[in-house]
Amino acid sequence: MVHFLHPSFSPRTIVIPDAQKDARGRCVVQEEASPYSLVNICLNVLIANLEKLCSERSDGTLCLPEHWSFPQELADRFLEVMTWQGMLTDRTASIFRGNQMKLKLVNIQRVQISTAAFIKAFCHHKLIELDASAVHPDLPIPDILSGLCSNSWIQQNLRCLLLDSTSIPPDSRPLFFCQLTGLRILSVFNVCFHSENLATVSQLPKLESLDISNTLVSDISALLTCKDRLKSLTMHYMKCLTMTKPQILAVIRELKCLLHLDISDHRQLRSDLAFHLLQQKDILPNVLSLDISGGICITDGAVELFIRQRPAMQFVGLLATDAGYSDFFATKQGLRVAGGANLSQISEALSQYRNRSCFMKEALHRLFMETFSMQVTMPAILKLVAVGMRNHPLDLSVQFTASACALNLTRQGLARGMPVRLLSEVTCLLFKALKNFPHYQQLQKNCLLSLTNSRILVDVPFDRFDAAKFVMSWLCKHENPKMQTMAVSITSILALQLSPEQTAQLKEELFMAVKELLTIVKQKTTENLDDVTFLFTLKALWNLTDESPAACKHFIENEGLAIFIQVLETFSESAIQSKVLGLLNNIAEVRELSSKLVTEDVVKHISILLHSKEIEVSYFAAGIIAHLTSDKQPWISCDLQRNVLLQDLYTTIQNWPSSSCKMTALVTYRSFRAFFPLLGNFSQPQVQLWALWAMYHVCSKNPSKYCKMLVDEEGLQLLCDIQERSVVDPQAQQIATSILDDFRMHFMNYQRLPFC
Repeated sequence: MVHFLHPSFSPRTIVIPDAQKDARGRCVVQEEASPYSLVNICLNVLIANLEKLCSERSDGTLCLPEHWSFPQELADRFLEVMTWQGMLTDRTASIFRGNQMKLKLVNIQRVQISTAAFIKAFCHHKLIELDASAVHPDLPIPDILSGLCSNSWIQQNLRCLLLDSTSIPPDSRPLFFCQLTGLRILSVFNVCFHSENLATVSQLPKLESLDISNTLVSDISALLTCKDRLKSLTMHYMKCLTMTKPQILAVIRELKCLLHLDISDHRQLRSDLAFHLLQQKDILPNVLSLDISGGICITDGAVELFIRQRPAMQFVGLLATDAGYSDFFATKQGLRVAGGANLSQISEALSQYRNRSCFMKEALHRLFMETFSMQVTMPAILKLVAVGMRNHPLDLSVQFTASACALNLTRQGLARGMPVRLLSEVTCLLFKALKNFPHYQQLQKNCLLSLTNSRILVDVPFDRFDAAKFVMSWLCKHENPKMQTMAVSITSILALQLSPEQTAQLKEELFMAVKELLTIVKQKTTENLDDVTFLFTLKALWNLTDESPAACKHFIENEGLAIFIQVLETFSESAIQSKVLGLLNNIAEVRELSSKLVTEDVVKHISILLHSKEIEVSYFAAGIIAHLTSDKQPWISCDLQRNVLLQDLYTTIQNWPSSSCKMTALVTYRSFRAFFPLLGNFSQPQVQLWALWAMYHVCSKNPSKYCKMLVDEEGLQLLCDIQERSVVDPQAQQIATSILDDFRMHFMNYQRLPFC
């Protein structure tokens, strides 16, 4: 079937950012534009085929082939990829039983596995790190600790344990952290962790880094137990602290080994702890990193003085404060600032607070304001926006603001400098947000706006079926004219990118879209308004009906023929005529519907347009006549002169230029199968001649595509039959020979291709 092919866009050349001006951006472009590593490719294949490659135990879990063995680095990576892809379950985790996999660094973030599966799969390994952040409540912290402590090697050697946002049952037994004597790093952010638990943890002999943010700790005095070894303390949003400011500062003052301290807070709580800390002169003598984001009454002067007294400092967090705006923070060598004063600070904030939704919202809001008129490609920042969206999928504020930032960072020509893989990730995250928040219209608008970007719509991989469903649903909402135009434009392009099978699956969306598009055409025609929306609508209908009998049927059922006759009677521009005729070609190719076109009005207009001076208009009109006249049955019961039309068709083709001529409208075909009945119709040389002319036209324009199509669809034999037949139209025989000659030329190096 014929469809409208949008003019190709200019070639994509990604310019790598300057290393001095945007080192992060340069790294992101190089990383995202590079092919995936062979290891990752192999692991992805293994995971995708795990069910086929593994045998099944009697309990229904999977077991690796006996001869398989994975070294530690590969086993760790294998588990990480499974976790990332959401493939780790009780059934699949069992492949880590036994000794075929040797794990050290275990990452099971956000997975759903049972306690029994966890213990059997992981607790016999010699683990030195475990990240069990936000695992499903089926695996609570007490069970994790019990499993780990069942292995004496782990008790002595586990160095890092991350349990952020992991559950503790209300009636659970005490947490036995004390048995993990080798533990150096512990994070219990957003966990029901009490002061008595802190007292136990503080006695761990090797503890150096502790995160007790957003816990139920009310008293931090127990930290004095580990004051001589604690190097990093994070206590963001300590909402349950009952100590006074002087008491808290007294404890912090004793932690002289601290290199990092985070006492950031939610802005709404208006905490002044950081303000008081900055006034202290005899505190944190060795600190390299201080995070006081969200604090009140913080000034540039106070922060600057604090840093000058500690010249080795490398990081300060100032987001959601009144500080960070003086020249000092821009000129201090080696100092990273997470704030909101400029793009550099915002970028640092997005990186630093990727797991904290309160600060992620703030940073994204600042980024949106900063990039509203962005004219420079910033791939590193777009990557950070994607990380924020991925880490907070159910936070509407994060998703909405991130979608707006993504628009700013990819608007107009900026997307051309972005790696395709990064754009694909962002686009997929946008559609994930749509599914999570299906009723939030502004988020939907942002997603729709992103799809108007030609770079994204044409070059970037994403789920086009889901996109088509979304855009078609939006199309029927009767939004403002600008949004309607965008939805129509996107529909016209997405229609080309869906397979016929996918288009058929759209069902209700397809029916509603065809109906709405015809309503637009009728309205514009009545108003005699051939604006951009009208032209896009004609393209969309043309492309939707390509290789889609269902769409063609919907068109007929919604009085599309009468509307399109009205279009032809209202507008005489060839660009409009060719789109109307292109769609009618698609209907003419559907055998069950083609008879609907054999009416006095349709035939009258097609006969007139057959003689158009514009070759593409005449071409499409001829195609309709060829398909309609190839079947005698519909003409028997009407007075229309089929033989006159056939003769007219033949005469017109004789007067056309060479098949290799250029047309204003770019035409392409998904398949040649609709031509095959015409090629075999030796009793009607006029029909045969049009089919050959059309095939030679596209073959001469894109031989690599259409010569292959001739082989794949077994169309070569039909051309050979025409070439070898003794009684055949000379011009038809000549064109068939030309197609075959070009085919031989194109495949001259392929001796084994089927040929006559």
